[in-house]
Amino acid sequence: MSGRRARAVASGLAAVALAGCTDAAARDGNGTVDVVTTSYPLQWVIEQVAGPDVAVTNLVPPGGDTHGFEPAPAQVVELAEADLVVHLSGGLQPGVDAVLEQQPPAHLVDVAGLADLDGDPHFWLDPLRLADVARDVGAVLAELDPAAAEDVAARVAEVESTLAALDEEYATALAGCRGATLVTGHEAYGYLADRHGLRQLGIAGIDPAVEPSPARVREVAETVRAAGVRTIFFDAAASPATAAALAEDLGVTTDVLDPIERVTPPDDYLDRMRDNLAALQRGLACGG
Repeated sequence: MSGRRARAVASGLAAVALAGCTDAAARDGNGTVDVVTTSYPLQWVIEQVAGPDVAVTNLVPPGGDTHGFEPAPAQVVELAEADLVVHLSGGLQPGVDAVLEQQPPAHLVDVAGLADLDGDPHFWLDPLRLADVARDVGAVLAELDPAAAEDVAARVAEVESTLAALDEEYATALAGCRGATLVTGHEAYGYLADRHGLRQLGIAGIDPAVEPSPARVREVAETVRAAGVRTIFFDAAASPATAAALAEDLGVTTDVLDPIERVTPPDDYLDRMRDNLAALQRGLACGG
């Protein structure tokens, strides 16, 4: 564990301990521990490691806009009253960042300190980074509810195994793609690209709401021609207009990648990750 992640886990454990929020003290009148998450990937990973006595609520409704989400007054109260809030700070959700800065909850785990971010918040697109977070948040949950610690440890081991297997699926499928250029609507796939030796080039930057400059579009077009790129990927939750127009001009195809910020049941994180892998296999200029 890196020094930064170790400090983040220690901070989360200290917040729980200092509040005396353990076992029965952490439970509501129904005998459950209430955990509030602020984005879908965090909801998914907490649900994998939490025991049956943990109630997990995600502030953003299924299919909702993670980036533009603004908590309603009732949700501000929900954050304040939760036994534990799990959040990713740093700009993915500016509206939630502002609320938590103004009214810090008693027990907060900031995943930004667990995932070793380098400016891109989309760490969950690398399954092994998500496994690290599962393990570290599991340690905080075990401290919050010691009676369930053994159950939490078993669930952590299971999700680590699942995510390692998913990473191996990617590694096997993309083995022939190392060095390929991955052109995306915006730069949400850096961790995935780094893990598998791809070169990400986003038409827009990390924030999909910022329109790319004409100079950036020209740069991408030049790279597409020079690198023999055959597919431009756009985000499932964003307008494909820029990517589609550029692809038409260059005579290449388009396909969809999902940053897995908006997920509607029955789909889940694993489904969307496998959809992304299938799209990469179809669209990357590698392996045939």
